[in-house]
Amino acid sequence: MSAVVQTKRITVPEIKAHKNAKPVVCLTCYHAHTARLLDEHVDLMLVGDSVGMVMHGMETTLGVTLDMMILHGKAVMRGSKRALVVVDMPFGSYEESPQIAFRNAARVISETGCQAIKLEGGARMGETVRYLADRGIPVMGHIGLTPQRIQIFGGFRTQGRTEAEWPAIEADAKAVAEAGAFSVVLEGMAEPLAAKITREIAIPTIGIGASAQCDGQILVMEDMLGLNPNPPKFVRQYASMGPDIEAAVKAYAAEVRARTFPGKENVYSMKKTA
Repeated sequence: MSAVVQTKRITVPEIKAHKNAKPVVCLTCYHAHTARLLDEHVDLMLVGDSVGMVMHGMETTLGVTLDMMILHGKAVMRGSKRALVVVDMPFGSYEESPQIAFRNAARVISETGCQAIKLEGGARMGETVRYLADRGIPVMGHIGLTPQRIQIFGGFRTQGRTEAEWPAIEADAKAVAEAGAFSVVLEGMAEPLAAKITREIAIPTIGIGASAQCDGQILVMEDMLGLNPNPPKFVRQYASMGPDIEAAVKAYAAEVRARTFPGKENVYSMKKTA
C-alpha cells in the first residue's frame, strides 16, 4: 500500500521568515481552478477585493461585500493545498471598531479556512491590527495607495512622489508592523520610499507598483495574463490570453454555425441519423 503524502501549507511564520532571506511570490486568485494552477509556484495567494472589478465588472472595490469575499475565499481554499491564502476585508467590514473588525475577520477565517486576512490603512488602523493579532487572527497590512480610499485620493495616484509625503507613509508602515501585522502591501509607491520602508521595518513588504525594492511582489493575475485590456502601467504581461481566448471563441463559434468540427465526428449528423 502506498503512503499518502499530505502537502504542508505554508504558514504565517514562514512568510515572515522571508524577510532579508528570499523574495515572497504572490498573486491574486479568485476561484478554485486557477488556485490549482498557482499553488505550486507561489508562496501566497491573495483573494483580493479586486475581485469586484476583475470578475464582477465593478468600477471600484467599494461595492464588494463580506459574503462575496467569503464565497471566493472558499473556492480558492478548495483549489489549493500548499500556498498561504489571505482574504481581503472589504470596505465597511472593519473600520468602525476593532470589535466589529474581529467579528467579521473571525467569520472570514472560520467560514473559508484561510490563514490570514488583509486590511487597508496604516496608523489609523494600528489599534485594530493589534486587537486582531492579539486574538489569533494574522493580519497583512496595506498602505500607500489604498483602493478603498480612492474617493479621498481622487484617483489611482502614486504615493510618495515628494519627500514631504514620506513621513506620514513611513509612520503608517511602522504602526502596522509594530501592531503585529506579519507583512504589509506597499501599493502605488515611489521607489525610493518603498526601498526605505523595506529597510526600516522588520516584516516583509509586498510591492504592487512599488518597485523591485520590496521583499516580495504581488500582481492581479488577470493583469499579468493579458486578460485586462487596460492594465496598470507598471504591470508586465507574461501572456496574452485575452486575444487567445477571443480567437478560440471566434473559431468555435464559426464551427458551430457551420455545423462542422474538423477532426471530430459531426454531432449534428449523428442526431439526424438517430
